[in-house]
Amino acid sequence: MIRVLLADDQALVRAGFKVLLSSATDIEVVAEAANGEEAVSRAREKRPDVVLMDIRMPGVDGLEATRRIVADRTLAGLRVLILTTFEVDEYVFEALRSGASGFVVKDIEPSELLQAVRVVARGDALLSPTVTRRLIAEFAGRPEQRRVATAHLNVLTEREREVMALVAAGRNNDEIAAEKLSLVVVVGNAAGDIAGHPVAAPPQKAAIVHRALSELAALRRDGLVTDTEFEAKRSEILSRL
Repeated sequence: MIRVLLADDQALVRAGFKVLLSSATDIEVVAEAANGEEAVSRAREKRPDVVLMDIRMPGVDGLEATRRIVADRTLAGLRVLILTTFEVDEYVFEALRSGASGFVVKDIEPSELLQAVRVVARGDALLSPTVTRRLIAEFAGRPEQRRVATAHLNVLTEREREVMALVAAGRNNDEIAAEKLSLVVVVGNAAGDIAGHPVAAPPQKAAIVHRALSELAALRRDGLVTDTEFEAKRSEILSRL
């Protein structure tokens, strides 16, 4: 048996939906609510399987009530099916962002509403055909996000690709500089460690020192470190040798 909570601010509408839902042998209306606050409270009290939620209600609306229900860990597994007269795009998107499992409009056929409740109750998502068309149109109307060809990336140096990865991760110039400087210091310290090793070959020392100083110079050239910082780090690396 699917246990349903009805949330709508109009008593006559709730009564009509209750008669419809109760006509199904596998659905039971266990509670009603006239606003979002009551919907959250009744959900915690009755633990239904599905909340049939209107959007526009006084006080706490259906969207905020949905957010509260979805965020409540004690109500895990409870599904919210938005049922509203207002098929406004922003309502649709906000309902989905709020965690609703489905969105249908009140002009839906009675048999389709019963099926929608069953679909949502078993954990699937459901959108009315008109809502689905709106989402497809919204997605299709977005600017194309073209992938960068691998061949274009091959012209970048290893260091440039590292910097690009940091930019893509949302790092600003100061954060990139700090991270890259820390890598330069690590390489510089490694150079010092090898320089102090009794069997270290000169080519090894020269290669590591060259790598560290090259990275440092590249950071200065890109404007990620100042001349003062460059000289300080350069001296620090050379002092390890």
